[in-house]
Amino acid sequence: MNLTIDREVLIDSLNTISRGLPTKSPMPILLGIKLYATDKDLFLTSSNSDISVEVRINDPSLVIEEFGQVVVPGRFFIDIIRKLNSKKVNLYLNEDNVLFIKVDRGEYRLRIMDPLDYPKIDFVSQENPFVISSNTLKNIIRETLFATCQSEKKPILTGVNFNLTDGKLTITATDSFRLAQKVVNIEDYENFNITVPAKSLDDLFKAIDTCNDDLKIYISNNKMLVVFKNVCFQTRLLEGNYPDTSRLIPDYFPIVIKFNKDELQEVVERISLLSPRDKEKDKEITYSIIKLSLKKDRIIEVSTTNASIGDGTEQVIPTDIEANGPITIGFSSRYLIEALRSFTSTEVTLNILGDIRPFIIRGDNEPNLTQLILPVRIDN
Repeated sequence: MNLTIDREVLIDSLNTISRGLPTKSPMPILLGIKLYATDKDLFLTSSNSDISVEVRINDPSLVIEEFGQVVVPGRFFIDIIRKLNSKKVNLYLNEDNVLFIKVDRGEYRLRIMDPLDYPKIDFVSQENPFVISSNTLKNIIRETLFATCQSEKKPILTGVNFNLTDGKLTITATDSFRLAQKVVNIEDYENFNITVPAKSLDDLFKAIDTCNDDLKIYISNNKMLVVFKNVCFQTRLLEGNYPDTSRLIPDYFPIVIKFNKDELQEVVERISLLSPRDKEKDKEITYSIIKLSLKKDRIIEVSTTNASIGDGTEQVIPTDIEANGPITIGFSSRYLIEALRSFTSTEVTLNILGDIRPFIIRGDNEPNLTQLILPVRIDN
């Protein structure tokens, strides 16, 4: 193999490929990046237990004098290319199976691994993808991913569920204490119900960060492939049945309070500085508890009491309110802050059913986005 390529083009591809590169692996060969040069294209491949990424480079700066394939130590290769200050990079393999990285005034040598030991990556190759804009998918991930479960005790909840039924794609994430749900219309595609690992979606979000094109998504029984630009990004799917959450969101709420989103968020962030932290070992229920109270005079108070530090109370003026009586509800301030951050709306509504019933947050400009938080029992 012998080729020359613009360094910036190579770095851009390596940044994408790095999403599939493990930090450790029982298979040492997977710590490498596979480079495969044909007569006109250069393919880069990385893979771990969850995702596989392939980038095809077909750039005017790419000059392939001799095709071939190698597997190079991934992290070392990436770090070297990033640190070089040359415009062009020459990569060539000698007879001793050493990859030379040659630039204007320097030369680096990397011991390579046998490309025949690299596992064959079978990318989903169905002919019928569904198409979604990159901005829509980025919004979906941003609005739901944070609500996934962090504990492996509930493996299926460590992913985000995508359920397409009759043209309506419902995306749901929950850790049993809160829920984030988004609904998107997808036409002319057969129904499916899959759960994608949160880590895979986080890596995908970073990979498509600068992409503004449509994405093609292919689904098989246990894999999902996302194709964009010159990239194939494939992830495994989680096994098991995602819980039915459709009954968690009621149609009627006796108390509906509308707030300026930024004002409410700022108050909650200030009050949470004093809120007591739960000491449970299970991180899923480690939260900072605060209270929101609707008084008889229709004043809204956000408060907390911490016996070892102090207490705080602050009033928030709602922009609108519909209520049939006073109520006090306790919940995790972190959960509310993260839910509020998912909205771009100027105003949000808190839809409250009771002091120990889940309450719903919705935004004026995002009718298809729902955030749900489960309250905790408190002493009023």
